[in-house]
Amino acid sequence: MKRVNNIWSVIVVLVLFSACSSSKQVNQTEELNESTPLSISQAEEQAFNATGEGEVRIGDEESEYEIIIIDPGFYTWLKSIARPEGYYDQAFLESRNQLYVLNWNQRALGLYNADPNLYLMQINYEPGIDYGYEVNYKLYNYFIYFQRKYKQRLGPFVPRI
Repeated sequence: MKRVNNIWSVIVVLVLFSACSSSKQVNQTEELNESTPLSISQAEEQAFNATGEGEVRIGDEESEYEIIIIDPGFYTWLKSIARPEGYYDQAFLESRNQLYVLNWNQRALGLYNADPNLYLMQINYEPGIDYGYEVNYKLYNYFIYFQRKYKQRLGPFVPRI
């Protein structure tokens, strides 16, 4: 009888534990919505709407790699809102960029029900190539900017600054 009570105690504890630990998983293909904890400051909103620099070239002077971003507001956002160069190390930037590029390219190929006006082209980013710090820094920050401005989700992380 004591053994039966112990078994029931373990089952009750497991049921309570699983009920308490269940959480809502965010589907990374969904757009961010009001329930996603994402606060956009007034300064960031102004940077999104800036019309200054229309084109940002991301490239490393020592390599042949270049990315051109044509998104009004990104340059202003990069200079005024983004973390400064050196804040992240290159390994962190590379790992995040690989994840974001993978999700971006899946949407550009139409594998998810994503707005085709946002994902016009694929990004050719190979994990084994050293693109340098500047390319990784600006690409990473573009992904953060893009996710925050267009309320998109390119991975399991909430795009924070």
